[in-house]
Amino acid sequence: MVPIATQAIADDRSGRGAILSAELGRRGEGSLAELGFDVRRGCDLRGVNFGGWFSQVDAIEQKDPATFPGLLEHLRTFLGADDFRRVASWGFDHVRLPVDWQNLFRESDLAPREDVLSLLDHAFDAALGSGLRVILDLHRCPGHDFESGMTTEQTFFSDPAMRKDCLEVWAVLAERYGHRPGVLLELLNEPVAPSADVWNEVKDELAREIRRFAPKATLVVGANRWNNAAEFAHLTPVDDDNILYSVHYYNPIVFTHQKAPWVKQEIFQQTRSYPGTYDIPEVASELPVDRGIWNRDRMAQMLEPVFRFRDKYGLAVACNEFGVYMGGPDRASRMNWMRDILGLFGEHGIGWSYWNYKNLDFGIISRGERLFEDAPQYANPDRIDRELLELLQAH
Repeated sequence: MVPIATQAIADDRSGRGAILSAELGRRGEGSLAELGFDVRRGCDLRGVNFGGWFSQVDAIEQKDPATFPGLLEHLRTFLGADDFRRVASWGFDHVRLPVDWQNLFRESDLAPREDVLSLLDHAFDAALGSGLRVILDLHRCPGHDFESGMTTEQTFFSDPAMRKDCLEVWAVLAERYGHRPGVLLELLNEPVAPSADVWNEVKDELAREIRRFAPKATLVVGANRWNNAAEFAHLTPVDDDNILYSVHYYNPIVFTHQKAPWVKQEIFQQTRSYPGTYDIPEVASELPVDRGIWNRDRMAQMLEPVFRFRDKYGLAVACNEFGVYMGGPDRASRMNWMRDILGLFGEHGIGWSYWNYKNLDFGIISRGERLFEDAPQYANPDRIDRELLELLQAH
């Protein structure tokens, strides 16, 4: 149930989503203009990520291997049509749907797995039938894994055979889903290329090839080094007028990811509040070490390269991931950070997709996560963090 205080917001946004869906159905197209984006006033996208369903299934299994039901049963039961309807009823207009290539294709020969793709078909049917757009995000591809990119060079950028395999994956996905109204195709999640120049060249190559199979779909392109805001200073626009550009925002990582088990370096395992001043010794780190005073002004400063890129080229930009690890910062600091970043998105006309809808340590909903079984924000029958949900709805 949508809280009374935000019901008007939800009614307005879900109504717009239903009207938009009907318009797209009549037009049979999915371009930026037809999706209602106006680069002169910014991007109005408001949505959530469905991470942990067709992507990062390994992370779900690792949390509780004894009860993990296997890939196919997980895909059938983790999320479903009711979740898309719930997202629409909350007033959001889209879902970002990450997929890992190895769940959809045989690793040995890249043969499509129809048993999995048929389930993905149902997901698209449920989303679009609920009046939601879908951003299909290739979260992992042959030779590229955003997580291992923290410590390992990604062969995707040095081995043309890996990019060829990636394009074979995209040929299937783009041909299968790229013609559907309201579907956007995200080239690659959080690229970790050795340089901005390399990523600029590779993303142009990917966009050209995907466009062959999806001539009318909006493509989504991020900046190098995990869609980092600072990298927008070096990002070049794709020679294509149907592109949405994407930033991810987790700064300062020493706050948003504090005590996260996958970020093991000591400086990320210390307690920090927000806003605050972070005195951090000089250490080598693959991840940004954000020292000094952190508040709303500092956040705005970090996003300046994104604003300049958008304004210089007159392009649409959205933040397709942002959030704070549930198991680290104190509750008040977490909500302070969320209020500041959402306020900045609204002020500067940046659309967004919150990470994450369910589980994976960032969820609006938490079910079956032993680490958060007793977390007070989930102490209700639906296991919904209602304070977080209301904050998102209000923006």
